[in-house]
Amino acid sequence: MKIAILGSGGWGLALACTLSRLGHEVTVWSAFKDELDSIRRTGELRAKLPGVQIPRTVKLTEDICCCENKDIIVVGIPTKFVRDVCNQAREHISPSSIIVSCSKGLEEGSLKRMSEVIGEVFPENTVVVLTGPSHAEELGRGIPTAVVVASSDRDAAMLIQRTFSDNVLRLYVNSDVIGCEIGGAIKNVIALCCGVLEGLGLGDNSRAALITRGLSEITRLGVAMGGTADTFCGLAGIGDLIVTCTSMHSRNFRAGILIGQGTDPEEAVRIVGTVEGYGCAAATLELSRRYGVDMPITREINGILFLGRSPKDAISALMGRPYRSE
Repeated sequence: MKIAILGSGGWGLALACTLSRLGHEVTVWSAFKDELDSIRRTGELRAKLPGVQIPRTVKLTEDICCCENKDIIVVGIPTKFVRDVCNQAREHISPSSIIVSCSKGLEEGSLKRMSEVIGEVFPENTVVVLTGPSHAEELGRGIPTAVVVASSDRDAAMLIQRTFSDNVLRLYVNSDVIGCEIGGAIKNVIALCCGVLEGLGLGDNSRAALITRGLSEITRLGVAMGGTADTFCGLAGIGDLIVTCTSMHSRNFRAGILIGQGTDPEEAVRIVGTVEGYGCAAATLELSRRYGVDMPITREINGILFLGRSPKDAISALMGRPYRSE
């Protein structure tokens, strides 16, 4: 297959390593020439994927024309840039190309899922979603990883499954695009919350409660939006939630730790870099209101991030809610 990957972040490069190893013709595009020059010079991108050598068979380019005549286009860039980059690439992408969305989040303002954004830019293309518990740092080192490929077009999903899978990366097919994307987006919000607990010095009991009740919130919203409850028991739901809420590989978790330790939320995001859960928290709260879904954890983290609420006050409010059945 001829494959273009839009984005030279950790996940894009980890996929490039996997796909190149499988014998595909892989080109990685980036708007950041300094990142590509670093790879050209050292063979790795130490800032995002330290210790992982990028195969010389992977082509690197700053020219968006690289999307021409490709079988598959992988979109692996931060959520807030997805629409803009897709618009830049639009004239170069054939309607026959399958577009794989790896971006996890919701578009600011429209509250659209990433497959919806991509579908608006490329109405004639088949769009599939690749999501699940997947730290780029581990996949790049060859650590076994299992993810989900979701699409309303089962044949396209199965083609991506066959194309991307090997003895390191295993893909499972799912038809629930909404559920898979909501799970992948909102787990970042809960991971921020878990980081706050860690920063406060709280323990395993608190984290387990937050992950479990956070999953309940994600599931309620996902089902209200048209997703399937079973999806949230799988890799795109609890799987992605666990890996993001428990690892220092997670930028959302690391930013939450800083906030719990007293760092201003905006400053914490600046220090850590791309923190998808920060913007997604506000979008999720707005969706919860739109669909009439109660999401108290989401409401409290929004108070912390944007209204100056104390993390300790937020926890007290959650623990003091009226008693109810699980």
